[in-house]
Amino acid sequence: MCQNRLEAFEAMLAAVQREYADILSRMEKLKAEKKVKTVTYQQLLARRLTYQNMLSLYQLYELTEETGG
Repeated sequence: MCQNRLEAFEAMLAAVQREYADILSRMEKLKAEKKVKTVTYQQLLARRLTYQNMLSLYQLYELTEETGG
């Protein structure tokens, strides 16, 4: 059971990292189009903050290979 849990964690971490990168990419595209006041951009901003907090917790508990803040 422990191995399955580790695999599930690794899959979740990878999914969070991919989603965070996708959010950043979409925000940059909207920013380049001068659409930062749109509802879509604001929703992405909220999601970015959520995912950023999740990744910060992973780093706080040294669950990622990244170092520093």
